[in-house]
Amino acid sequence: MTATKVIAGGLASSSPVSTALARLRSLRAAAAVSALAVFAVRIGAAGFAYGAQVLMARMMGGAEYGIFATVWVWIAILGHTATFGLSQGACRFLPADQATGRLDSVRGFLLGGALASLGGGLALSLGGLAVAFLQGGLLAGPYGTPILVAALVVPLFAFQDYLEGVARSQGWPLLAIAPPYLLRQALIMAAMVGAVLSGAPAEAWAAIACTLAATGLAATAQAVLLLARLRRHLPRGPRLYRWRLWLTACLPIAAGDLAASAFGFVDVVILGFLAPPEAVGLYFAATRIQQFVAFVHYAASATTAQRLAAARAHGDEAGLAQLVRIQARWTFLATAGVGLGILAVSPLLLGLFGEGFRASLPVLAILVAGSVAASLFGPAEDVLTMLGGERLCAGITLAMLALAALLCLVLIPGLGVAGAAVAVALAQTLRGLALALGARTLHGLSTPVVEFPRRSAAR
Repeated sequence: MTATKVIAGGLASSSPVSTALARLRSLRAAAAVSALAVFAVRIGAAGFAYGAQVLMARMMGGAEYGIFATVWVWIAILGHTATFGLSQGACRFLPADQATGRLDSVRGFLLGGALASLGGGLALSLGGLAVAFLQGGLLAGPYGTPILVAALVVPLFAFQDYLEGVARSQGWPLLAIAPPYLLRQALIMAAMVGAVLSGAPAEAWAAIACTLAATGLAATAQAVLLLARLRRHLPRGPRLYRWRLWLTACLPIAAGDLAASAFGFVDVVILGFLAPPEAVGLYFAATRIQQFVAFVHYAASATTAQRLAAARAHGDEAGLAQLVRIQARWTFLATAGVGLGILAVSPLLLGLFGEGFRASLPVLAILVAGSVAASLFGPAEDVLTMLGGERLCAGITLAMLALAALLCLVLIPGLGVAGAAVAVALAQTLRGLALALGARTLHGLSTPVVEFPRRSAAR
C-alpha cells in the first residue's frame, strides 16, 4: 500500500515518511480550524467591546471616557502582571508534563497557579492603593473613586487570565477566550445600560463598577466549566509543586508578557500625562478598532503555542518547523487582509463614537501599519517562550518597550496623538525583528515570512 493511500485511509504505516506527512497534515488542519474558531470568537467579542466603548463614549462624554480608558489600562497591566507568568507558563509546562506522564506536577501547577494569581492580584491592588494614597491628590481628584473600584477588579482579572492560559494549554481555545472576551464584554455592556437606566450617573466610576460585576460573573462561569472538564481528563492523585522550576521560567515570561501587553498601553498611559482626557479618549477609540487586526496574531498563538511545546517534548522537530512556517505565513496574510478591511470601514466605525472621532483616522492607519509590519517576522515570541529563551524574549521586549516610551515622550509634544502611534508602530516592528533573530540563534528556526538562512539549533 502506498504512503498516499495510508494517509488517506487514516491507517498506521510503517513508513517514517508517510507517518510524518500524516502528522503534519493533521497538525495543519487542526491548527487552522482552531485558529479560525478563536478568531471568530475574538471578532464577536470585539464587536461587543466596540459596542460597549461606543456606548460609554456617548453616555459619558470625552472627559469621563478618557478617565475610564486610563483606569482600564491599569487594570489590564496589573492583572496580567499578577499571574507571575503562570498563565503563559501553563501552555509550556502542562502539555510537556502530560506528554511525559508527570500528572502530579500537572495537578500541582493547576492549584498553585490559581492561588498565586489570586494572591498576586490582591497584593498588587493593595500596593497600588498605597501608592495612590501616598501620592496625595490622586484619590481626591476625578480618578479617586474609579481607582478604588478598580482595586477590586484586579484580582478577578488576574484569576481569569490564569484560567485562560490553562484552557489554552489543554487545546480548548473556545473555553479559553469566550468567557473573558465574549461573555465579559457582553456583561459590561448590559450592566452599563442597566445601571444608567436605573438612575446611576454616566461616569467613569460606574463603568468600572460594571466591569467589576462582569469580570466576577465571567470568571466564575469559566472556572466552573474548566474544572468540570479537567476532572474528566485528569484523574485524582498527589500534587507536586515545582515552584523553583516554574518561577525560574515563568517570571521572565511574566516580564516579557507584561512588556508585550504594555505595548498596547504605554502610549495611552503617557498620553494621560501629556494630553487632556479628550485626546486620550480620541486615541483610545482608534486602539479599540485596531485591536481587530491584533486578534489575528492572538488567534494563531492561542491555538499553536502549546503545540510547539508538545512537539519539542515528543522530539518531533520536523513537525515543529512545519508549524512555525504555517503560522508565520498565514498570520501575515490574515493580518494584512484584516488590516486593509478595517481601514476601508474605519470612517464609519470611528464616526459611531461621536462627532470629532474621525480625526483619529491617521492614528488608526499608523497603528494598523505597525501590526502588519510586525507580523512579517512570524511567531518568534511563541518559539522563545515555549521552547526556551524566555529571558532573551523578555529582555528584547523590555528594551523595545523602553524605546517606545522614549519615542512617545519625544514625539507626542510635537505630533500629538499621531506621535504616540508612530512610536508604538516603530518599536513593535523592531521588536519583531529582534525576536526573530533570537529564535534563529537559539533554536535554528526561521520564523519570518521570508525565511532567514537556517543554522543548527543550540541544544
